Amino acid sequence: MKSVLLIGLGRFGRHIAMKLNEMRHQVMAVDKNEQRVNAVLPFVMNAQIGDATNKEFLESLGVNNFDVCIVTIGDDFQSSLETTSLLKELDAKKIVSRAARDVHAKFLLRNGADEIVYPERQLADWTAIRYTADHILDYIELDSDHAIIEIAVPEKWIGKTVVEADVRKKHGINIMAIKRDGKMNLNFAPETRFIPGDTILVLGDTKNIQKCFHI
Repeated sequence: MKSVLLIGLGRFGRHIAMKLNEMRHQVMAVDKNEQRVNAVLPFVMNAQIGDATNKEFLESLGVNNFDVCIVTIGDDFQSSLETTSLLKELDAKKIVSRAARDVHAKFLLRNGADEIVYPERQLADWTAIRYTADHILDYIELDSDHAIIEIAVPEKWIGKTVVEADVRKKHGINIMAIKRDGKMNLNFAPETRFIPGDTILVLGDTKNIQKCFHI
């Protein structure tokens, strides 16, 4: 269980609060909009109405007591930048800030952010890949060159073992898990044979994955 300071309670921030609650983390939520704060009350340990660009207000929250501070302000980059900078000044342990564009990310990283999230771009990438290939079931971008993809086992692999498919040697791709009958198996044997309906979780260079599965 971790303690999280969540700043910015628009749709993205609200969904993060809900997921963190589901994962049983302790969340302090902050927004200057009372209606937004009230909307997340069922999902957080505590909530405050206030301006995160105000140093005294942020200081009153005990920023350095949280394991991670997440800044999800999406409609005002100046406020996001100021908040990120103040969190750094107040010795926040870890700062994750939302960015819409690369130029925003550069400024945020220079002014205190430890990591950046691009919700719109990441969702756009996922949508584009997921819905232009019928056999892709999920997609997680790790960086600009690598991804984890859940994909249906190619028909030509049916009846073959993991060793016989040999994707690691041929394409530099790692099979992380085999999903069968809705159950994910991460401890499969190399001799496991693929059957119709199987899906696999693969990790590797995105270009290699695209080449291997003709995406």
